[in-house]
Amino acid sequence: MIDLQVRTELGDIVARSSGFDWTQELIDLDRSTYPLLSGLCAYLDTVFNQRQVPMLLEELDRLPPGSVLNEESRSEIRRLCVLVSERSHHYLWFVGD
Repeated sequence: MIDLQVRTELGDIVARSSGFDWTQELIDLDRSTYPLLSGLCAYLDTVFNQRQVPMLLEELDRLPPGSVLNEESRSEIRRLCVLVSERSHHYLWFVGD
């Protein structure tokens, strides 16, 4: 399970989500098509800043419906991306095990 968090630059958690399950489809994403999503790792934390969030959202929009991430997971990622994009010095964290 990968948890999602929005943190300030000081590390304070301002929002979180239950995240999503790690799947083989996520592992197998083409790096040239999905450079940000393919960089996620179940065992590592991955952080996206305010400038990267729009690119992450574009990648989410390109995923075929019903593949890799279910709609609930996509909605939660989008919700947290909006928080990051609206606030200075906030980051989206994908927290691995």
